[in-house]
Amino acid sequence: MALTSSLKLVDFSEELLRMCGMFCIFANVNDKMTANMATDKTAYWLDIADYDLDTAEAMHQTGRWLYVAFMCHQVIEKTLKAYWCATRDDDPPYTHNHKRLADGCGLYQQLTTDQREFIEAITNYNIEARYPEDKEELARTLTPQACRQIIDETKQMQQWIEEHLPETRLSNSSADTSES
Repeated sequence: MALTSSLKLVDFSEELLRMCGMFCIFANVNDKMTANMATDKTAYWLDIADYDLDTAEAMHQTGRWLYVAFMCHQVIEKTLKAYWCATRDDDPPYTHNHKRLADGCGLYQQLTTDQREFIEAITNYNIEARYPEDKEELARTLTPQACRQIIDETKQMQQWIEEHLPETRLSNSSADTSES
């Protein structure tokens, strides 16, 4: 009973933190609006991905291993959605499946085997809709060392995706960021 209550409190606390963070990011992104809607959407997803990476680091410092992995999942998802917005005219689908996102925007074919394995593995850490017993099973596989490796691989993957953004989209997003 106590474990279930603790999990509910943790879920509520994390949701509250995420909502507060999202509010700040929305406000930050709104300050960076430009005439080019695709650039705005790309910048929006990149800003949130960076915020989620900072959150993963904070969760690592506090020993919240499951949430380290979850936030790294979010970083990759949002970076893929930024790439989608930079390369396609439509909005990315409402999905947490990294392979589907990478494939849908033409990036999957460019990934190495190791990168493909990573995005498929990190997809398993989407914990929002998981049952408590599923979360507990995932949490048992996560150690401080494993989470440090997940963060490091997430940073590498995020950087690789960003380096493959079309030059005009990336330079416009960078220009928006430097103006603030």
